[in-house]
Amino acid sequence: MAERRDIPDALRDAVERTVRATVDTRERAQDAVGDVAGSANELVRGAEKGIRTGQRSVRAAVEDKLPATQEDIRLLTAELREVSRRLDVIETRLAASGPAAPTSPRAGGGPARP
Repeated sequence: MAERRDIPDALRDAVERTVRATVDTRERAQDAVGDVAGSANELVRGAEKGIRTGQRSVRAAVEDKLPATQEDIRLLTAELREVSRRLDVIETRLAASGPAAPTSPRAGGGPARP
C-alpha cells in the first residue's frame, strides 16, 4: 500500500498528465480546425475564380447572339447615311470628270455584271 505522502503526489501527477493531455488535444484540435478553415478558404477562392471565368465566357458567347438594340440600329443608320453621303460625293466627282465615268448602280444604271 502506498504511503499517505505518495497519494497526493500521485494525484498531482495524474492531474498534471490530464491537463497536459487536454492542452495537447486542444492544440491539435485548433490546428486541425485551422487547416480545415484554410482549405475551405482556398476552395472558396477557387470557386469564385471559376465563377468569374464562367461569367466572362458566357458573356462572350452570348454577346454576339443578342438582338440589336435601338441604339445599335441608330448608330448603324447614322453610319449608313455617312457612307451614302460619301458615295454621292464620289459619284458627283466621277460624273464631272467625263463621259467615260460609270453610271451609279444606285441610280438603276451602271455596267452589267457578268
